[in-house]
Amino acid sequence: MPAPKKRVLVVDDHPLMRNGIVELLNRQTDVMSCGEAGTPEELKEAVAATLPDAVLLDLRLGHADGIELIKQLRALYPKLPILVHSMYDEQVYAERVLRAGADGYVMKEEAPDAVMAGLRQVLRGELALSEAIKSDFVRRLLGRPKAREDDPVKAKLTDRELQVFNLLGSGLKTRQIAEELSLSVKTIETYRENLKNKLVLKDAEDLAQAAKQWVEGV
Repeated sequence: MPAPKKRVLVVDDHPLMRNGIVELLNRQTDVMSCGEAGTPEELKEAVAATLPDAVLLDLRLGHADGIELIKQLRALYPKLPILVHSMYDEQVYAERVLRAGADGYVMKEEAPDAVMAGLRQVLRGELALSEAIKSDFVRRLLGRPKAREDDPVKAKLTDRELQVFNLLGSGLKTRQIAEELSLSVKTIETYRENLKNKLVLKDAEDLAQAAKQWVEGV
């Protein structure tokens, strides 16, 4: 008798993407979809209801911060494998999501086979990362970092600063960001000043433009 299929919860705020991944999973002989979610609330309800063997998680659900969601999931379900599936550059986010508690990172530009390979790795208790990221980690472990850091966003921003930067790039104003993150307007203004200083931007207009280009991948 074949082993029971591993059950994967698919989390993405784009229905077409979710449907495609669900179909991909259900064509496999060893894994299957056990449900799907498109918002943080649906994610939490679905995990509690289905108790999946793994979660395939888009890093961004609307304005929600994926890194914070990973931390929350890890606190509630310490042994639940989480594979991040994202359009965002792995060079910026892979280490951040691992520190938050995820087990791997696969970019959406990768082929379906890469997604399945990553899922099988995290289901086996392994980390799922690209060869480029693994090489970068080993270099730093050995004290041989790259000669220079090309991306100041990756090099200089904390997770919270990156979260505020993303929300700015999505068009949210200071008060909206404060409400979204349950922080004071003054705190968000402080983050904005930190962002301008760290990214060497002269004013709010430059900051808004840089954030917009970052979010759009320009």
